Amino acid sequence: MLPRETYTVEIAGITRHLPLFEVVSGVRIAIFNMLGDTFVVKAAAAALAERLKLVDAHVLVTAEAKSIPLIYEMSALMGLPYVVLRKSYKSYMGEAINAETHSITTGKPQTLYLDEKDRALVDGKNVILVDDVVSTGSTLDGMQTVITKAGAQVSAIAAVFTEGDADWSHVVALANLPVFTK
Repeated sequence: MLPRETYTVEIAGITRHLPLFEVVSGVRIAIFNMLGDTFVVKAAAAALAERLKLVDAHVLVTAEAKSIPLIYEMSALMGLPYVVLRKSYKSYMGEAINAETHSITTGKPQTLYLDEKDRALVDGKNVILVDDVVSTGSTLDGMQTVITKAGAQVSAIAAVFTEGDADWSHVVALANLPVFTK
């Protein structure tokens, strides 16, 4: 097996080599997966928490799954509770609120669910949406739809990386990843 080509990044002072994967014909992206990388999670969370310290917010919200350790660490640093929007419905979630998204990494529609127990936590509150990578904005749109349906307002959007050449100036991010085309 040939070694996979990588793209080197610095994340809050830590260097990582992200593998490049083709997501559609002729288009490759650098895959950032912080699951199991405690050093990157802690450093990225601290850098984002510092940049968000003046934002008027009551709760942090993310989508399942790769950004869960990030939001947990940010929650601990910022002293705010966090909510995870799930990608599958379970009966114990009760009257969940949902919205559909389309992920670039899965290539399929996904549904985000806000558990009934978490509705009261966000209702009438200012939230910060948190993601690992903002690529197309679809997951953010889905998160925002769910949060709005739940009666909350988005105070800020944060991510470790934005991706591509879209205007991501409204996202508090540590860096931008390029999209590689042939």
